[in-house]
Amino acid sequence: MTEGRTTPTTDLPVLLPVRPPSVPVLRLRAWHGLALAVAFLLFAPTAGAQTGSEELSIIGVIIKWMPLLLTGFGFNLLISVLSMALGTIGGLGLGLLQLSEFRWLSRCAWVLTQFFRNAPWLVLLFFAMYLIPYEFRIGDVTIPFPDWVKAVIGFALPVMANVAEIVRGAVQSIPGGQWEAADSLAFSRRQTMWMIILPQCVKRMLPPWMNLYSLVTMATVLASVVGINEMLTLTAQVHNAEGGRTDLLAPLYAFALLCFFIYCYPINLWTVRLERRFNVKG
Repeated sequence: MTEGRTTPTTDLPVLLPVRPPSVPVLRLRAWHGLALAVAFLLFAPTAGAQTGSEELSIIGVIIKWMPLLLTGFGFNLLISVLSMALGTIGGLGLGLLQLSEFRWLSRCAWVLTQFFRNAPWLVLLFFAMYLIPYEFRIGDVTIPFPDWVKAVIGFALPVMANVAEIVRGAVQSIPGGQWEAADSLAFSRRQTMWMIILPQCVKRMLPPWMNLYSLVTMATVLASVVGINEMLTLTAQVHNAEGGRTDLLAPLYAFALLCFFIYCYPINLWTVRLERRFNVKG
């Protein structure tokens, strides 16, 4: 290059990233589903009115049978609560047996847990319904065993297995330093488990336990298959009592769905809140 001569500079084009057109993001909330279900129940009578029949409207039918349907829903809740109580007691013992120092005992507990945890819930329900006798005789005393009690046992079996896994995982998640500190203070293994380890496991076990309860509550509709008068069974009976009207089929089952959603969704929100609050590490 010679002096006094400048080289021309050219600006190179810069390729900017192509931005797609803004698309509105649909964010659904709980009240959207609730509003949709209510709107469906409110506007459903229009279809029945167009037929010109003098039959009771869909809303009228739901209001007429609502006390009976809610009684059935309460029975679903009773079965779920009793199943969770029975399964939690059994699962706590089964989970601790998996952590036993006796290898044969821990292996037997592990096999039992895996069997009931991976078995279909409906099969376990049939197992309890048809293999447990309808009554027990103790001397001259006859103790009846109704179907709903057997259904509670049928649902408690998978609950027991899942709670056992929750307990085992929570205990094993406690840092080993807790065991060493308790051993240095001359605590026995039993004292360490019940006084130090398990109290720390409560906040680790509570969110999955609540999630399991929500699943059990929704699974109680399986009891309709074995003839227990819970909400789904009563819904089918109400539909038959109204002459099997086709326009009632979807609204009646939508009402059952709405009841379970209103009950289970707050449990889900509470579970998420507890998971964030009890976010433990290590």
